[in-house]
Amino acid sequence: MFRIKEERFKHSKGQKVPEAEHDLRYLKSGIEQLEVYLLSQEVYQPIGISTSIGESPYPQLTLGNLLLAQKRARATVQTQFQRSKWNLLSQELEANRSHWRVAWGKKARAEFQARLNLWGEFLEEYGRDPEANFDRYGYEVGRRVLLQILSAEVDDLKETNQEALADMDRFLEKVFVPGEFIWDIKLASSFPSMPYWYLYGCIKRNC
Repeated sequence: MFRIKEERFKHSKGQKVPEAEHDLRYLKSGIEQLEVYLLSQEVYQPIGISTSIGESPYPQLTLGNLLLAQKRARATVQTQFQRSKWNLLSQELEANRSHWRVAWGKKARAEFQARLNLWGEFLEEYGRDPEANFDRYGYEVGRRVLLQILSAEVDDLKETNQEALADMDRFLEKVFVPGEFIWDIKLASSFPSMPYWYLYGCIKRNC
């Protein structure tokens, strides 16, 4: 059994988007620790690197967070050196995915289940009291983004999990108000409206 310790996901329009170097450092450190992480029983593991003053703290090491950092950095790299670094790290990440395919899939499946539970909890809390919870959407929706990313990493996603996510999406569609991209606009190129439709709008204050 994998050991799971909840991680609070925060990333909203009001927060400064991590710069490319921030995500590239996370990617480099995570890849260096990936073998040990994939063979461990942990879903969330401390990344073990500190940030500079004014930077957002690093999230714990998970496959979802690594892939999210990769997508963010792709959208925010500014120099040729950063682009080259991103390309190299992406190649190393893919090599690890191929080499540790079974362990990678198991870890992704465990993280998917954990993220699904937490996303479902938020939607239930919102459904009970929209007024008290609608403004949490900007960072809670990060869990839905991670579910999208992780779903592509699991070869045999449980049918019950697929159905549960589909039910959650149907509920979300009923209370969703389409609009502008809710994260920093710099990231929009890595998160197009399909399949990331839930990043282009907000949820109703009263449903």
